[in-house]
Amino acid sequence: MQSLTLNTGRKLPAVGLGLWKVARPSAADLVVEAARLGYRHFDSASDYGNEAEVGEGLRRVLEEGICPREELWITSKLWNTNHRAEHVRPAAERSLRDLSVDYLDLYLIHFPIALSFVPFETRYPAGWAHDPDAARPAMKPDRVPISETWEAMEELVAAGLVRDVGLCNFGTSLLRDLLSHAKIAPAVLQIELHPYLAQHKLVRFCHEQNIAVTAFSPLGAQSYYQLNMAEARESVLADSTIRVIAERHGRTPAQVVLRWGVQRGTSVVPKSMHTERLRENFALFDFKLSDEEMRLIEAMDRGRRFNDPGDFGESAFNTFFPIYE
Repeated sequence: MQSLTLNTGRKLPAVGLGLWKVARPSAADLVVEAARLGYRHFDSASDYGNEAEVGEGLRRVLEEGICPREELWITSKLWNTNHRAEHVRPAAERSLRDLSVDYLDLYLIHFPIALSFVPFETRYPAGWAHDPDAARPAMKPDRVPISETWEAMEELVAAGLVRDVGLCNFGTSLLRDLLSHAKIAPAVLQIELHPYLAQHKLVRFCHEQNIAVTAFSPLGAQSYYQLNMAEARESVLADSTIRVIAERHGRTPAQVVLRWGVQRGTSVVPKSMHTERLRENFALFDFKLSDEEMRLIEAMDRGRRFNDPGDFGESAFNTFFPIYE
């Protein structure tokens, strides 16, 4: 397994298992199966609603001696409703408790979106709508500066609850602003990345600033069909460019797309529920794409973002909330 060396010197495994949309009854077994296949990087979040079950799987991994805790890389994320300083540590502690670990390897601000706090006893995870039972459910923004949230994230490092801190879904302007005041620079930026959304400038900026990049949804549209946020014709894996390259190497289209991700210097966290696909997604380091193949895949970029609050916020939660424009 290759890894990315972070600005803290720690090693982030280049391939991890994404746990978004993993059903709770399946989560524990999936974590154990992935660990047996060699996965050590598990990408979780409170908003995924399955951290307790993921924690059960992690307990089994350790109890069965599959690997020691020191070999695991466990990521979680701070949800939008917990951006105020007084809510950051309780949110992290809840994830720690659910995941059955004493520390997180990486804790990320999930979105540059601050929403009004929802007490855990009222609803956990809080989700996007402030009151899902309202006649017209909507997001309820809260005016919290990123500097306040980031300072509280830094305190988690000082307290030993978190080893590294970082961000999700931030652009260059927000990154520049955060870097101007951060005592601890973000170690990782996690963003949507695939051949149809290559984000060349943002990736280059992060590399120049010594911020590692992790790609979520690295296979593109696959995760969004059931949510009606993508159409079958938008499949990266069905693209003729990918299929030709896959055939040339005797690999699956998914392996080619994931190899492109790690070869350009990012880590990837694909999700799969199937053993054979888990094995394939992990087998990326015994072949290499040529410079010409890398250029062909990079030329596929359409700027097609599937996960955009500026789109789904209005359609799903009656709230126009663009963050990328």
